[in-house]
Amino acid sequence: MSTKLYDVAILTESRYESPTDQSEYVQNILTEDGLVKAALEKHGLRVIRLDWARPDFDWSTVRVALFRTVWDYFHRFDTFQKWLKRVVQHTQLINPPELIYWNMDKHYLGDLMQRGVHCTPTIFIPIGSTEGLASLHQKHNLKETVLKPAVSGAARHTYRLNPNNYAQHETLFQELIANEAMLLQPFQYNVLTEGEITLILIDGKYTHAIKKTAKAGDFRVQDDFGGTVRPYTPTKEEIDFAEHALAQCSPLPIYARVDIIRDNADQLAVSELEMIEPELWFRYCPEAAQALADGIAKKYFGEKG
Repeated sequence: MSTKLYDVAILTESRYESPTDQSEYVQNILTEDGLVKAALEKHGLRVIRLDWARPDFDWSTVRVALFRTVWDYFHRFDTFQKWLKRVVQHTQLINPPELIYWNMDKHYLGDLMQRGVHCTPTIFIPIGSTEGLASLHQKHNLKETVLKPAVSGAARHTYRLNPNNYAQHETLFQELIANEAMLLQPFQYNVLTEGEITLILIDGKYTHAIKKTAKAGDFRVQDDFGGTVRPYTPTKEEIDFAEHALAQCSPLPIYARVDIIRDNADQLAVSELEMIEPELWFRYCPEAAQALADGIAKKYFGEKG
């Protein structure tokens, strides 16, 4: 029997560890982390919730760390990578490190495409490239696109480009590409009318879904930019597509979020596959939080409780 103080640490970030902010956004975070914590405790597990970057915490006291609302890691990427290397010496991570390292960089889209998963077409621009935006669009026969970093979240440095604004974004693009790899994707017009469908999968199986739509005049569906979220009932085709996409990952993650759209050919396409710290909307489906806890108890604690 382990002598560790905690069985599971639910990881958040400093803004949400003990927030005084009473906004609905923060309250949703606390509600959903609370659902997961309570579900884990039903198995008799000792659970702590804390900021992943807390400098004084002894990670040798924790058996398993569960990534949840660590929504600052892509702003502190170097710090996060160093933290990962240190923590894995003491604590098991959910999802496991090999998936985290793979999923934190959007080059994983290229791997999924090679494995037969239809994804949003993507041009990968390596760090240090000196080619300009107009030249890149001409070379790849593109006109209207979305530009984003390979390591990002919450639509950080995500821009909609067209021939009228290439020059306007050129200086910023050169500053970004000097320090990080970038992606260029053909703009998918169905996002404006149909939004983006998000399916949550626990142990590889669908549990629930939501639909995200952008506010009028914008293309970013994240609520950070005024997008709206509502529960959604997916079709069998959408569920099968999401489960097939996730099945191409090895090892299979215990939880994941598959974001899909209808591309410009009206085909289902993966826009993102998130396995590090995705919002999972447990407030719309509390039983999915219990399914996650059940999966963790079974895999890491032998059905404890």
